[in-house]
Amino acid sequence: MFIVVCYDIPDDKRRNRISDILEGFGERVQRSVFECDIKPEHLKKMKEKLVKVLKDDDSVRYYYLCGECVTKVEVVNGPPVTKTPPYFTV
Repeated sequence: MFIVVCYDIPDDKRRNRISDILEGFGERVQRSVFECDIKPEHLKKMKEKLVKVLKDDDSVRYYYLCGECVTKVEVVNGPPVTKTPPYFTV
């Protein structure tokens, strides 16, 4: 499955921890946006790791894209959509 993960974390230390976790599961395409081509069991693991770091004033959004939707993503002045997970750490 292909998921876009966006986050808004006001605390620098927590924001860095969140981005470190996400770098293990997908490709950073903007400062607070990752694209993840991920298996359901890896998604579950990623969410478990994130929830351990998140606080009440933090926000994370998961946008699930179908296969056809991924082919319609338009990119201007950025890296192309990556359909294979470049990283994965447990």
